[in-house]
Amino acid sequence: MTTDFLARLAAHAERIPDASALGTVGKRALTYRELVETVGRVAHNLRVAGFRPGDRMLFSIRPGVSSVLLIFGTIAAGGTIVFVDPGVGPELFASRVSLVEPTWAATESLLYAVSGPLAGLGRRRGLALPRFGALPVRHLHSGPWLPGTPLGSKPLRRFTGGAETTTLPPIDPEADALIVFTSGTTDDPKAVVHTRASLSAGLAAMGGRTSLAPGAFLHTEQLMMGLPALMAGARWALPRYPRLGTHIDPVRFTAQLRSATHAFYTPADLALALDAIEAGELSTPPHLRQVALGGAPVTTALLRRARKSLPDTEFLAIYGMTEILPVAVATGAAKLAHDGDLLGTPVRGVRARIAEDGELVLAGPNLCRGYLGHEPLREVATGDLARFDGDQLVLTGRKKDMMIRGKTNIYPGLYEPVITAIDGVREAIMVGLADEIGDERIVLAVVAEPDAGDVAGLLRARLPQIIDVSAVPDDIVVVERIPVSGRTNKPDRGALRELVRGMLA
Repeated sequence: MTTDFLARLAAHAERIPDASALGTVGKRALTYRELVETVGRVAHNLRVAGFRPGDRMLFSIRPGVSSVLLIFGTIAAGGTIVFVDPGVGPELFASRVSLVEPTWAATESLLYAVSGPLAGLGRRRGLALPRFGALPVRHLHSGPWLPGTPLGSKPLRRFTGGAETTTLPPIDPEADALIVFTSGTTDDPKAVVHTRASLSAGLAAMGGRTSLAPGAFLHTEQLMMGLPALMAGARWALPRYPRLGTHIDPVRFTAQLRSATHAFYTPADLALALDAIEAGELSTPPHLRQVALGGAPVTTALLRRARKSLPDTEFLAIYGMTEILPVAVATGAAKLAHDGDLLGTPVRGVRARIAEDGELVLAGPNLCRGYLGHEPLREVATGDLARFDGDQLVLTGRKKDMMIRGKTNIYPGLYEPVITAIDGVREAIMVGLADEIGDERIVLAVVAEPDAGDVAGLLRARLPQIIDVSAVPDDIVVVERIPVSGRTNKPDRGALRELVRGMLA
């Protein structure tokens, strides 16, 4: 059976043409026939507009039916979708765009407005956005035309409308399909490049570890979970975003799971939903059979709470990384029954080995091509320490000093040299204070230069401009010295963690 995701959708359009495929909560869903025909129209209309195979589309539209159709159509037309979070700050955004060199940009018209003529409104809401309208690319926009939208920008609805053909173009499995950035700084943007083949292999592997099938109903805004649902012949419903927000309230999300059989949560979002259920503020979803958890470590404490509040729901813990997703999937029951931090059996095709120092190293058909501008990858080192228990992987620690915030892995070594280079900072070390759900509060400890003034205030203003917003510290504390250990006087992060914990208590 083919693993190409668009070819799989086309096969469903032949086999189950009238089954519900893609929609928004509370609205009629497109059938599989309508979905595939619309993707074909988008691909055709893009090419008529001048889009060519190999073109890169900078994508800044929140997940919705029309944006998913544009993603599919762009890939079908031989193009590459480029995700660059506009919230990373103008300088980091500019460095990433410069590396990728997109020729097109798909943007919400609201972003054109609040980064242009209504920039003051954006700043009052805490948004430091790049000037989308000034990007030297071909523009198309989602939503109504608003001030700041480039005059030549084409509305997205034109691409989903009528077309001479709805036939999907031929498949090129080695064509670039998706570019996603890992955490980094303005000096070190790292772009992960997935081909159509590696993307499709990962989607197929994910679907193979869930109970998604025709008749199932998944509720999520996550593309990498919604696509496996479609490949399995299930229905995918997208939640609605708040007017200006980019994060969906997990309590409201859970309240909308009236008919859903499947859902995806990050551990932090599930914890908030469980708070509401346990307080009696939220009813348990009546048909929810399976919940996938990913983006951060899934702790046994969270799983115990989840099983108590949702006893009829199965939980899956997904382990993976941007470069290769998924890697392994474990059921909640298996994780609770295991003495260690069980990751599960590697998914179909993934080859895992343990290096001499204990680091987990991975390869397989869902491994990305590599990093943009670098040689192709044959395998990827995870930075995690692991062991095999039979055919299952068990996490034993982290090789690198890594912290987890939400869905993001944060490596202090990426940011500390950049922070130390700022005037007034002598030393800078980041540590995480973990909570019971595996999320971490990030604390930056700095040793200031003599007579440097308010270094903490300076850093609070400066850091969002030069590092990932996801890595901006929750707290900044000034200390007299950084604790060290060993003959090399290496920073003692454990001792520092206890020091700042006491300072913030």
